[in-house]
Amino acid sequence: MNRLLRPAVFFDRDGVLNIDDGYVHKPEDLRWNEGAIAAVKAVNDAGWYAFVVTNQAGVAHGRYSEKHVDIFHRHMDRELAGQGAHIDEYVYCPFHPDAKLGAYRKESPNRKPQPGMILELLARWPVDAAKSFLVGDKQSDLLAAKAASIGSYLYLGGDLHRLIMEGLGAHAAPD
Repeated sequence: MNRLLRPAVFFDRDGVLNIDDGYVHKPEDLRWNEGAIAAVKAVNDAGWYAFVVTNQAGVAHGRYSEKHVDIFHRHMDRELAGQGAHIDEYVYCPFHPDAKLGAYRKESPNRKPQPGMILELLARWPVDAAKSFLVGDKQSDLLAAKAASIGSYLYLGGDLHRLIMEGLGAHAAPD
């Protein structure tokens, strides 16, 4: 194995890291799921990459702009940093085939269940894909992980930190 490669956890955002109240995009509306910050910190402490891969159809539907997505992610970064945690990179897909805004109305290889966002990160970062996994709250998340040939876990609520610790243990086994 190439020792420069590190495994990664790919987090879906809305419904996994934060409570999904529908089109969440304002910093003041950020409410973390139970154990979410501790989960990101556990990934960091294990020496793994922590990525966010998120569909953001609200951009396509004109509910908010890409600038709002970036502001929201910077706010998440500040809150994570306050607890000694960080996300290595956020990737989002603003496109939707039924978008209200024509510029965003298209099929995209990055829109989950397609694996594009994961594949882009795998191409940009020295990731050990065989030990990596995604945590999502929808079947489209799990299908994207499968298409990218990484493991996955379905998160349906509860303590995200506990789920991540199980995943880190299961995927960290020696070659």
